Amino acid sequence: MSQRLEPMVVRQTHRLPAPSGPAGQGGVAARQFDAALMSVGFKLSAGLLEHLSGLAEETVVDTAVRTLDAVREMAGDHVGHNTYFIDFPANVPDTFDFWMRCIAGALADDTTREGTLAQLRTGVVDLLTLPGYGNYQHTYAEMLAAHDELIAAAGDRMTVLHLGGALDDEITALYLALAGSSTPLGEDGLRDLRVIARHCVDGPQPEAIPVRENRALVNLARLDAGASLLLDTVTDVLRLACALSDGDVTLAEPTRFRSLSRPVRRALLAGLDAVVAAAPVKLADVIAHREAFKRLGERLHPHEYPRWPHAADVFAVARGEKEVRSFDGQVEDLLHAGDVIGAARLLSAAPGKLFRALDRLLRACRAQDERDAVTAAAERATPQAAGRVLLSVREHLHNRATDETAGRRVFANRLGRAWVTPDTRPPLPAPERKRLIDALDAEIRRRLPDPGQLLIDPDILDVALPLSGNATTAGLGVLPRGSLSRVDGELLRFFVYWKQACCTTDFDLSALLLSDSYRTICWLSYTELTQLEGEHSGDITEAPDGASEFINLRLGATRGSFIVPQVNIFDGEGFEEVEESFFGFMLRDAEQQGRPFEPRTVRMKSDLRGPGRVALPVAFLRGPDGTWRAKWLHVYLKGNPASNRVEGNRVSVATLLRGIVERDYLTVRYLTELMGGTATLWDGGALPAGPVTYIGLERPDGLHPASVVITPENLRDLIPA
Repeated sequence: MSQRLEPMVVRQTHRLPAPSGPAGQGGVAARQFDAALMSVGFKLSAGLLEHLSGLAEETVVDTAVRTLDAVREMAGDHVGHNTYFIDFPANVPDTFDFWMRCIAGALADDTTREGTLAQLRTGVVDLLTLPGYGNYQHTYAEMLAAHDELIAAAGDRMTVLHLGGALDDEITALYLALAGSSTPLGEDGLRDLRVIARHCVDGPQPEAIPVRENRALVNLARLDAGASLLLDTVTDVLRLACALSDGDVTLAEPTRFRSLSRPVRRALLAGLDAVVAAAPVKLADVIAHREAFKRLGERLHPHEYPRWPHAADVFAVARGEKEVRSFDGQVEDLLHAGDVIGAARLLSAAPGKLFRALDRLLRACRAQDERDAVTAAAERATPQAAGRVLLSVREHLHNRATDETAGRRVFANRLGRAWVTPDTRPPLPAPERKRLIDALDAEIRRRLPDPGQLLIDPDILDVALPLSGNATTAGLGVLPRGSLSRVDGELLRFFVYWKQACCTTDFDLSALLLSDSYRTICWLSYTELTQLEGEHSGDITEAPDGASEFINLRLGATRGSFIVPQVNIFDGEGFEEVEESFFGFMLRDAEQQGRPFEPRTVRMKSDLRGPGRVALPVAFLRGPDGTWRAKWLHVYLKGNPASNRVEGNRVSVATLLRGIVERDYLTVRYLTELMGGTATLWDGGALPAGPVTYIGLERPDGLHPASVVITPENLRDLIPA
């Protein structure tokens, strides 16, 4: 188990659990370990290097092997990244010339000559039928031999690994952070929580588990251990049943429930019975997931357990045999009758629902007394609402300015699928909007802890608050949707890697260049291998052993104001079906050569695990001063079932980008301005001698050990409960 848990800690916290073992002279091995780490863009902190140096050499070597495997995977260096054109980015041919070369090769091949001639007579040639197209023409080793070693540069990424505590202590701390998170976790966080909850079921527990998905995974571990379950709604039981079947605990996708053992069925039915017996009104929650409860009832056989009649009521409601009025239905009835004040009064019993309906309530008001009543109800509810709800509403109200005209609304669901619709809502009344913003700011300020001496890396100020784990993805250097970060480098290189699971799969990496009015200037793809701005590495059309594609861009030569890399699924398995897929980007100085993929230059590597057939991980924006910044997107477009190309989605991509770029997201800057204490922007110089609250992109080496440290790995800790 420890072999699996240690890399998890490294990936989630950038801390290496303190290796245990006999004392010795491990200094030489530790320095070799540090040098190996630096070759992939990581480094040991001074404290970690010192600790390893005092251990036996064998212990250091074993630790190095495990850790190097973990960090190479974090940077995407655990696979071989070959390129179709062996010299890429040099000597990439013109697209038409390359295609003619492929046709000439097919005509010279006895096995393909007749078929190619037949296609030429029709005037259309299928590139996929040409033997020289779409498959590597050289080995990975031959490609490496064609490139010089990377010249180290001061701008290369260097991620510091810090010394952690004992493995059990690190796992416990990670469990408490994940289980007790005040915001939903992403896919990787839920996956890790599922593992460590079993390990920590008998240890310390978080004071509260506010996110229902997290509670489901904790309950799964508690059920396996025979501990009491944490249930207060019937939906908690439904989520637990989904976890038992390895299904979706967010309930966004239907789960096929497995057959359950008799002890498990008894535990779930007893839990349902207790919840409904304590509060019969909670039967109304069944209606929102009626079909799922019906399918669960087929597995639980509630009729076999007459001693739990309240559990049977749950499934009677799901089947329509027992009628209950849902809370949402009562609200709809009041709004339909024009009773806005009554609806606000009813919603006051559920602060989260009240704030989610706030915009609609204000737009439904016809008189000032109604607007006053709705606003007052929201003000009274602020102390009871979750912190992430308050922040979400604050962001929403900021973007609902009174001078707003009809425009676009951008939506992104839990899975990251995005779409755009016209925004025809009238603006909110200015006095109520300002009054609500003031109330929200006051309540958020009240909940924030006193940071004492606050030390801030200015580069983190424009990072968006992670109000949902679904606003980001697993990976290295990944920031929440809406975040802005500096791009320091002259060469920008995108990469995508995928490995198909069972059938031929063709991913296509492309980059769309847009003007400041979001009009298309040009693109780079397999249909446009070269442009003034850069080069494409060549089209790979199947990946049984894994495949990579690259795009190289010279930022100084780039026309326009936006660069939008995208990954299109041309054919085969989806992002969630392939064995593995990820996207990232590298930054280099103009003179740096090296291999097409160099882990030291990787600034971001993000897993591609979302719905749809077109992935938009990030975009790049040119500022008025000519500098570039990354804008994090993490969205997927539905696309077509097959043959997705950059040419076909230019308009939808530009529309979506405009909606995200022109939206203001709540950032770290907003929260730090609300905090008390003494705030100092850190310029990278000497660190304070005493403990501080540090907020930055990376933990600096040399902070006082009693400091509170907030980095992107635990940025959710900033969100007040």
